[in-house]
Amino acid sequence: MLNFKYLPVHFSPFLIIGIIFGNTFDYTLTTIFIIAILALLFLVYFYFRAELSFNPPKYFVILTAILFLIIGVLSITIQKPQYQKEHYTNHIITYNHSILRINKILKPNKYYQRFEAEIIQLNKKNTKGKVLVNIKIDSLIKNITVDKLLFTTNEYKEIKQALNPYEFNYREYLKKQQIHHQIILTNEDYKILNSKQKTLRGIAFSLREKINQELEKYDFSVEELAIINALLLGQRQDISKELFEQYKNAGAIHILAVSGLHIGIVLLILNLLFKPLESIKNGKIIKLVLLVISLWLYAFIAGFSASVVRAVTMFTAIAIGLATNRQSGVKNSLIASMFILLLLHPLYLFDVGFQLSYTAVFSIVWIQPFFSNLWKPKYKIINYFWQLLTVSFAAQLGILPLSLLYFHQFPGLFFVSSLVIIPFLGIVLGLGFLVIILALVNFLPQFLATFYGTVIKTMNDFVAFISQQESFVFQDISFSLLLMISFYVLLINTMNWLEAKSIKNLYFVLISILLIQVNLVYEKVKVQKTNEFIVFHQSKNSFFGNRKGNKLTIYHSPSSTKSKLYSPINSYKTGLSNLDVQQNLSINNILKINSKNVLIIDSLGVYDSLNYNPEMVILIQSPKINFERMIQKIKPKTIIADGSNYKSYVRLWQKTCENKKIYFHNTTKNGAYEYHY
Repeated sequence: MLNFKYLPVHFSPFLIIGIIFGNTFDYTLTTIFIIAILALLFLVYFYFRAELSFNPPKYFVILTAILFLIIGVLSITIQKPQYQKEHYTNHIITYNHSILRINKILKPNKYYQRFEAEIIQLNKKNTKGKVLVNIKIDSLIKNITVDKLLFTTNEYKEIKQALNPYEFNYREYLKKQQIHHQIILTNEDYKILNSKQKTLRGIAFSLREKINQELEKYDFSVEELAIINALLLGQRQDISKELFEQYKNAGAIHILAVSGLHIGIVLLILNLLFKPLESIKNGKIIKLVLLVISLWLYAFIAGFSASVVRAVTMFTAIAIGLATNRQSGVKNSLIASMFILLLLHPLYLFDVGFQLSYTAVFSIVWIQPFFSNLWKPKYKIINYFWQLLTVSFAAQLGILPLSLLYFHQFPGLFFVSSLVIIPFLGIVLGLGFLVIILALVNFLPQFLATFYGTVIKTMNDFVAFISQQESFVFQDISFSLLLMISFYVLLINTMNWLEAKSIKNLYFVLISILLIQVNLVYEKVKVQKTNEFIVFHQSKNSFFGNRKGNKLTIYHSPSSTKSKLYSPINSYKTGLSNLDVQQNLSINNILKINSKNVLIIDSLGVYDSLNYNPEMVILIQSPKINFERMIQKIKPKTIIADGSNYKSYVRLWQKTCENKKIYFHNTTKNGAYEYHY
């Protein structure tokens, strides 16, 4: 267990609560500062009172907790753009002159090359703040690299929100990365400025480019080079979609991003290399210093990405903890590293990678020794694989609730992947660093390059084989936040009971199981007791859903294929467990939802023959109608336009509705329309 006398163990939960509060609610800086100063003054008063009485009052502990909660609120509030005078969002006008510095090259999509950039100047004012840059793919596209300066007058656009229920919200994801806008450019919309200024990111990028140029001389395949870049250099934008899906389905997606696992293996390799130093005077201190310097040098080469910085910070703390030769030292160092990271970068708390990394390492440190002690193999080779299996099982057990919450799938053969891939990864990393160093000094033998390429290809082939075992990949698992919390309560209480088998701890385990059952029943009843009609959004297609309890009926246009319907409907089904899709029906012009009459006007524009006034009108497939005459005749209370309509039509309809004070819902802008009854 944790050492509760260690101060960061006390402070971290309140810091985390403060960050959550600060992210959820808006507070003025004045209010936060006043509360912080009052808490600090009371804290100082009770501190000196405790010094005089030799008996620390309980108020001292409470005020310390409040102070760190306020620090958490303050740390995330000052990250918000409205409280940063130099943030570009406070200087945007109708027509903008921008100078952008490219920070990172992202994975391109079908239509755009994508970059993360810093807005260093806006309308001749020095600014800061990150933006997503999309440049249309062109055969004559300019060579854009890290640290390049772009000048443009194009406008900044808001990033689209998730347009259907329970879909991945890309806007919220980028917001957590402190990216609030995007800009779309063609080749004619920007100019590359001359600049000799180099940042650390730019120097690291040039070094990675040099490494790739040298490696390309040795006939590595495109996929092999992509894996080398991902595993060793922290750049995975060149990995194909097919290869990415194979690693995902095999439960090995985590190895494609430099994270805790990679840095842990690097630390292990470095620990072995520097071990002889322990025999000299002050050797352990020298070894620790070299370990830390090497880890941060690797973080520099990998481009100081957020995931790399987090992982290196974590394992720097672990290296310090290991130097104390105490298990509690490792746990305390982990807590300290997490505390420091959240203090400096509070938005890390909401990053999935941060959550998974720390949860996995805590699980290994806490849970793995229990499994390891269940069996003590006599032979070293068997013990080696047993240790690998227990480490993998402990990590998977720890991150399972988080994985189900975010990814809604579970790879059943993860333990097979781990037993093979982790040793492979050790070889790929250890041999990879040697290959890169030899390639840079033009001393890499071809046979070694060929062997290394074969190792990577073998690993890829194994991952592809595992990913094809579809019956062992459990997908579309509905898992809520409350259920995740309940499972972690059960896991913590179970481990406490296994460490100290008392009646009290057993009661906590049983209460945890009851809590999970209550959550499952609650979520099932909640779905059963709610009904809703949904106009989903999909470009150039129309489809609606009518849910009564857990029974879902789909209405769709003839042009909508199952593959087009699959993604939004599947996300909706996963978000609400136990849904049963009963029918797929063609869209009729008249629907009755509960007691509400709904009229669908399609491309034929037929509505004159109605003998009643519908409360809701849905416009699909760009009907050519006299819109004002339709409103005058039908007098609807709500008008909805889905993604199958021309945007020019929708703009005119919306303007008319605003003038006539009729509620208008555009799914392209506002997302799916949901009517609960």
